[in-house]
Amino acid sequence: MEIGIDSFASAMYGDSNTLSSVDAMEQLLQRIELADQAGLDVFGIGEHHKKEFLDSATAVILGAAAARTNRIKLASAVSVLSAADPVRLYQNFATLDLISKGRAEIVVGRGSAIEAYPLFGFSLNDYDALFSEKLDLLLQIRDNEFITWSGKFRPALNNLPVYPRALQEKLPIWLGVGGTPESFIRAGSLGLPLMVAVIGGQTYRFRPLVDLYREAGKAAGYKPEELKVGLHSPGFVSNTTAKAIEEYYPGYAELWTKLGRERGWPPVTKDKFDGLIDDQGVLVVGDPERIAEKILRHSESLGGISRFTFQMDNAGLTHTQLMNAIELIGSKVIPLIQKA
Repeated sequence: MEIGIDSFASAMYGDSNTLSSVDAMEQLLQRIELADQAGLDVFGIGEHHKKEFLDSATAVILGAAAARTNRIKLASAVSVLSAADPVRLYQNFATLDLISKGRAEIVVGRGSAIEAYPLFGFSLNDYDALFSEKLDLLLQIRDNEFITWSGKFRPALNNLPVYPRALQEKLPIWLGVGGTPESFIRAGSLGLPLMVAVIGGQTYRFRPLVDLYREAGKAAGYKPEELKVGLHSPGFVSNTTAKAIEEYYPGYAELWTKLGRERGWPPVTKDKFDGLIDDQGVLVVGDPERIAEKILRHSESLGGISRFTFQMDNAGLTHTQLMNAIELIGSKVIPLIQKA
């Protein structure tokens, strides 16, 4: 199992929220560099177009990280394909693949935040149609140097080449999904690796959806080993479980209460938080032993996962706390999982 971190390049964390964007970006690159040195397998950068985050140009951040790392895979988490040009997206990540000597990956999705749609001139009424059409084009570009293609939302391509080509013969493209059954079926039918974002509730409840993915993949003729499942969840590692909760809870409660006001969710209470960090809850928070046990439990509940990624930098944690967590993941969590 691969273990990694996904970041939204938060510009608002720590005790005072006075960190400059320059310093926040430098500290993010330091964390990616440490993750590489500590033995983590993958580091993903999301895509948002909000003041709180610095990740609107995902491939640029990953390109800077590629120059400072040697082995860690560098991925989007996720690229909002519906609002992107598939030609340009492929070119950006093919270039990243060359810079990183074959370590680039793309995780594509429709995005849970919607600010990219009006920003780039797309209608939310076309939410799924945009994604479906652009995913088809992206996969054709990935698999073919010359493209002949036509669709509704982009000018046609008539036997045109797309350069540069990625170093990897088949640039990995994962499908990032939330809780829509059709998305799981689509990923399986296309034989794409699946990255499941579980950010609330109990992880085992997603098993029927993961089963839909595997059944669709089998029906389409793909082998079980081709149907990889990744899990992305909020989490944090500290030296003891008590310390992890003490450091993580205040920022988590503040953030998710704010999101709740925007999206109609109830506020986060300590009782609710305690339910989310229990054995079946989504939050992977604790000491290294508890973390390893929970990741393995989640894997078993979903029928086996190939990758787990933490979302850590959106709970008011300091750079020092995040660096300590990365060190613990590399030195203790990964060896425990490998041993198991």
